[in-house]
Amino acid sequence: MTNGKRPNILLITSDQQHWNTIGLRNPEIKTPNLDRLARQGCLFERAYCPNPTCTPTRASIITGMYPSQHGAYSLGTKLSEDRITVGDTLSDTGYRTALVGKAHFQPLRSTEEYPSVESYPVLRDLDYWKDYDQPFYGFDHVELARNHTDECHVGQHYAIWMEEKGLEDWPRHFQNRWNEYSFTNYDTEPQYLKWSLPEEFHYNAWIAERSNSLMDDYARNEEPFFLWASFFDPHPPYLIPEPWDSMYDPEAVTVPQMTPGEHDRNPEHFRKTQEKNPDFSNWDEPGGNAMHGCCSHLQDRESLSKEIAVYYGMISCMDKYIGKILDKVEELGIADNTLIVFTSDHGHFFGHHGLNAKGPFHYEDLVKVPFIASWPGKIKAASTSPEIQSLVDLAPTFLGAAGVQIPNAMTGIDQSDAWTGTALPERDHAIVENRHQPTTIHVKTYVDKRYKITTYYQRQYGELFDLEKDPNEIDNLWNSPEHKDIKADLTLKLLHAEMGKEPLPMPRIAPA
Repeated sequence: MTNGKRPNILLITSDQQHWNTIGLRNPEIKTPNLDRLARQGCLFERAYCPNPTCTPTRASIITGMYPSQHGAYSLGTKLSEDRITVGDTLSDTGYRTALVGKAHFQPLRSTEEYPSVESYPVLRDLDYWKDYDQPFYGFDHVELARNHTDECHVGQHYAIWMEEKGLEDWPRHFQNRWNEYSFTNYDTEPQYLKWSLPEEFHYNAWIAERSNSLMDDYARNEEPFFLWASFFDPHPPYLIPEPWDSMYDPEAVTVPQMTPGEHDRNPEHFRKTQEKNPDFSNWDEPGGNAMHGCCSHLQDRESLSKEIAVYYGMISCMDKYIGKILDKVEELGIADNTLIVFTSDHGHFFGHHGLNAKGPFHYEDLVKVPFIASWPGKIKAASTSPEIQSLVDLAPTFLGAAGVQIPNAMTGIDQSDAWTGTALPERDHAIVENRHQPTTIHVKTYVDKRYKITTYYQRQYGELFDLEKDPNEIDNLWNSPEHKDIKADLTLKLLHAEMGKEPLPMPRIAPA
């Protein structure tokens, strides 16, 4: 859907941000720039990720395909470089395409069969990255990093930028050992809550500065662009430079808690998280690798409140630099012709249901994401929408907004006409996949206007929640005799939804 001049497309993402951490809706947190963006556009209240981990969802964002279709189904996998992406398609029509920040389309290890440029030791080879000028999954320009806060995975273009800014001893602010890799004489211990790194060298500042520089170039040359400004926070470790580490009082934040007995009717792995030393060995499988979230989630209230306060500080700091990007759009005079979307790759637990971080627990806290779309004159300003959105729809929607034909391989839905009010809502459900193990963690969730059902491959257990009567998802109705017909109906709807998202890579051109 487009008229006249082709729109610029600016995608801004955070990493692992709970859906209810935008100040406009949550008075405990301050996000003036995200609030500003929401007032300029639409705040969608029910947006879902296609997978509650980084690589699968990020690959879905650029391919418009579900993880089970594009192949990067879990952390530690690689998105095949032959997949058609939104960047490829826009580049073919004259768009400039760029990604600044986190990609995570490839794993931290490289093999002969599955080479990865986001792996050790190349991610710390700064000479390699100084000369890197190759297209990357449809982006004709990338500036990358891989670390969250002080993780050892720091390197690539971000480390080069820190050196250019005068921080030659940047390694002392980061961990420098990961498995067999050790890079410097520094042996920095993991930091907690307050980061020694000065704010001016934080990756938030790098992402904003480099994104703005690229937009300067595009505007000067009057080139339409697709730019992804991909922030790393508030993904743990919980760590932020001063003064953001003390912006929020731990005594004043709400600390979510588990409702006593709520896991009694849940599958076993929920209950195990509330044990001190749970045994998940019966879930191990060949080829499974690590099992995120399958561990004890027990944590005392005092330390959790401190982490929530810093988590909020990480979001507010990121919001400051998102504001610098939004300011640049206005300064360049391109705001009226720029579609801006803000979202996160998946949600986050910080005490909800007694859980922390992420795992195979498809509560709204993990699978729902913050989502704002702004397009002056096209998307109604200061609006909200209860309509279901999925991040798998971003690629086809961006192409629809640009008036570009959507590749047949994309199975997401073009929402551009629905967003602008020229068509009815396109989606009545969302599907969330999670295949972190070959079989034991192979999960699918179907959610519609009222209900949510979660099924496990080759398992008899599951979850069924009535989100209208039980929005906090306390009462699992999976084994409720009164809800057996609803369960059967939702199971059929899940099957139909799965059939409906099968790709048709080419049209049928002949009867035989």
